[in-house]
Amino acid sequence: MFSETAPEFQIEVEVDPVDAEAEEAAMLFANGQDAAARSLLENATRCYCSGPGERLWLMLFDLLRLTGQKAAFEALGIEYAQSFEKSPPGWHETDIAAPVAAKVMGTVPFRGELTGDNDAGFAAVRQAFDRHPHLRLDLAKVRRLDAAGCDRLLALLRQAHKSHGEIELLGSGHLDALLNDAIVPGQAQDQACWLLRIEVCQLHGQAEAFEELAINYAVTFEISPPSWEPHRVKEATAPSLVLAAAEQLLSESYVIKGDIKISRFSDLLAYAAANDPLLIDCSAVTRMDFVSAGALLNILTAVKRTGRQIVFRHPHYLLAELFRVVGLRAVADIVPARN
Repeated sequence: MFSETAPEFQIEVEVDPVDAEAEEAAMLFANGQDAAARSLLENATRCYCSGPGERLWLMLFDLLRLTGQKAAFEALGIEYAQSFEKSPPGWHETDIAAPVAAKVMGTVPFRGELTGDNDAGFAAVRQAFDRHPHLRLDLAKVRRLDAAGCDRLLALLRQAHKSHGEIELLGSGHLDALLNDAIVPGQAQDQACWLLRIEVCQLHGQAEAFEELAINYAVTFEISPPSWEPHRVKEATAPSLVLAAAEQLLSESYVIKGDIKISRFSDLLAYAAANDPLLIDCSAVTRMDFVSAGALLNILTAVKRTGRQIVFRHPHYLLAELFRVVGLRAVADIVPARN
């Protein structure tokens, strides 16, 4: 006779001890239990002096820095150098930590074609300009334009100038080629294409090209052309900034900072609608609680389903571990800060 009582099975799941220590320390810090987190990590550094355990040391370095424990930080640096035979992280003041990409935060790619019916593309630029009145607009991926699209871009440029802001056009050499194909001297059509080409010459200080275009414009349309305004010449963007913008995937960052508690990130969906990839800059975050990290996961899980790439830039190691705990690594790339 068989017993009706089901046999009991015990399934043991092997847990990486370093992962377990890191998870507990991250949760303690997120909950404001700094002393307990420090004690745990100090004990862990005595147990793990090589290999994967290094990340526990890096978490402790960040905890000491964030809590202002400079003497302990420097003492840990000596032990780290002896254990790992390389230079330890350097001390920097938390209150002056700034987003690494601050100089290119206002850079956004134009999405789609420069045509009058591209409402989404122009709405995204307008939204980005509202957030960053000094905006770099990259047009390198535009493959087609029409007069209505040129007119809408001109309107944005004029609005920026009128409001004492600025929209700098990146990839304008590519735009010039498209505009040159669209304008034909003697044919009075696509007037906005002419005016945008003239405006680009004005902004980039191309006086000779401006004069030649102005003469052809006057002859073609039988009206007075725009006048050259020397004070409106835009200084060339430093090559290093253009490179930095390219390295940051030509997108503005969504910046979060400070001590974040019970945040719902109510404006993140609007940012996500206008940007791909999503670059979330965490370099100025000191602490985030579990509830807020969970809210990020809920929002970004939905965003990920639309096919967008999501990158968290420069969270400190305690925050990066919290992101791992809540499951954000399943939907986003996490690039910790360089110590």
